[in-house]
Parts: sequence; C-alpha cells; structure tokens
Amino acid sequence: MRAALIAVTLSLAAPIAASEFFLGFPVDCTLGQTCHIQHLMDRDAGPGARDFQCGNLTYDGHKGTDFALQTLVDMQRGVNVLAAAAGTVAATRDDMPDVEYDPAKDDLVSGKECGNGLVIRHPEGWETQYCHMKSGSVLVSPGDRVDRGTVLGQVGLSGKTTFPHLHLSLRKDGQKTDPFDVGGDGSCGATAESIWSETPPYVPGGLILVGFADRMPRYDAVKAGQAAMKNMPRDAGALVLFGLAYGGHAGDQIELQVTGPEGAVISEKVTLTRNQAQFFRAAGKRVGVSGWPIGIYTGTVRIVRDAKELDRQKVQMTIR
Repeated sequence: MRAALIAVTLSLAAPIAASEFFLGFPVDCTLGQTCHIQHLMDRDAGPGARDFQCGNLTYDGHKGTDFALQTLVDMQRGVNVLAAAAGTVAATRDDMPDVEYDPAKDDLVSGKECGNGLVIRHPEGWETQYCHMKSGSVLVSPGDRVDRGTVLGQVGLSGKTTFPHLHLSLRKDGQKTDPFDVGGDGSCGATAESIWSETPPYVPGGLILVGFADRMPRYDAVKAGQAAMKNMPRDAGALVLFGLAYGGHAGDQIELQVTGPEGAVISEKVTLTRNQAQFFRAAGKRVGVSGWPIGIYTGTVRIVRDAKELDRQKVQMTIR
C-alpha cells in the first residue's frame, strides 16, 4: 500500500481557505500503514457509482468516507476515533454489538445501520456523523462540547458493516457533502475543493496485508488477522503466500512470488474478473518428500493495473 500512496498527490484536492470550517483526520492511525480509505462518497446521482476522482472507490448511494482498519485484531486492540472539528455532541448510541452484518438478520439493524456512533454539530450549519464504533466505547454524551482531536471512542464493527471501520459523514445545512470536493457537482475532470486541513491522498486501491500460511487460509481468518505465520516446521504440509487487498478492478493482475534458500519456490499471476471492494488471493505449493529447506523465505505480492504497478508488499517467514 505504501507504494500506491505516492501515485496521486495532495494537489488533487486543495484545501479551502484556512479561515473557513475544515476537518482533521478522524482516526488515530497511519494512512497507508495501519489503515486505509476503503470507500469514498458516491458522486453519481443515478444508479451508477463513482468517487470524486471518477474512480470506483465507492458504491451506489454511499454517503460518506470509510476509514478501514487492517484486521479485527487491530479493532480489538483499540483504535481511537477523533473529533474532526470542534462542536457540540447532538446524539449518541453505544449499545449495539460488534458483529459482521448478516443480510439474513437485516431486521436487527434496520433503522440503526450506523451502529454505535454520534453526531456533532458545528457552526454555520456543518454537521459530522461517526458510525460503526465499538460497543461500549463512546466517551461523550449529548450536550458535550468537544475540540478537534478529542477522543470520541473507538473504531468498531457495529451496525450494517462487514469490516472494522469508521464511516464519517459530513452535512451542510442537512445536505450530504463530500469533504474531498465540497463545491463540486460530481462531474469528471473538475478541480476538487477539499475541506480537509490536510487532504488525504487519493489511492484507488492497494494491498492491506500479506502473509504466509501452511494451508489455504479461510477468508474470515485472513480478515481477522489470524492467518499469517512467522515460522513453520520443515514438514509443513504446504507453503502458501496470500494477499488481502481493496479497490480491485476487473483486469487487475495479482502477482505472487516466493523465494527461499534455494531460489524460486512460487511464481503465479491471477487476474481479477470483476470489481471487488475487498478480496484476497493466494498461491501455494505442497511439501516435497525431503521437506522444505531450512532458512528464510520471502514473499512478494504485487497489484498491476493497466500495465503499471499499483502496490507491492513483502513479507518474510522462517522454516526451522
């Protein structure tokens, strides 16, 4: 993911004048390392979907910005949600469980899709809403005054969501507003007008994490952060390299390569056949009769889009 961050500069969305209302980063994480922007606001007025750069890092009807953690393990450790601007807390909710959304149980979140969270009212008709926070973590109450950067609670998995993240919505006089382009009409090619104090870079997709496993890992284990192994025995049944990614486009190539003490072990390419908000791909090899050579193994996962590298991550594992 770090390689992808340099692909598009901050100039895509210049901040508005400093004397006007602006937003600080709402999560205590490092963008491109411990968190990423999974979805942006949908700027297509019709049944289609496009973000403010006319990309597909969104979905139809999405009304805010999703700041996603890498795994459930990170959520369980605790990542703070921060007030994006000073204001007064208008409403809170803090009693919904942190569980992955199940369409079969839609009635449990109907009318409460935001999950745990809160609304803050700011001067001049601005309002921010914070959704999917961790159960029992909300630290403020209606009527409380907060400053920009005040800890409001923690990122969670409550409400209608399938991954741990903070959904931040911005409204002006009750109307949904894109903080990356507050003055635009969503048309392609226009210069964006950001309301961020430091505009996060636009990254159209990338790797969340990569790791080794001794078998094909389950997707839920990968998302939970429980699939990766740092060490394996010589007789491990298989050697598998996997990568978890976001913002996938049909046609993207996922390249997975492993080298060990005796040279190349795995080299595979997989092509995505459809757009995918989050996905994982893996490649592996079964153990031979003599077992795996002892030593350090290096795995490299690349995402290539339109013949250009979108992202790359490496990981090491030791066979003992």
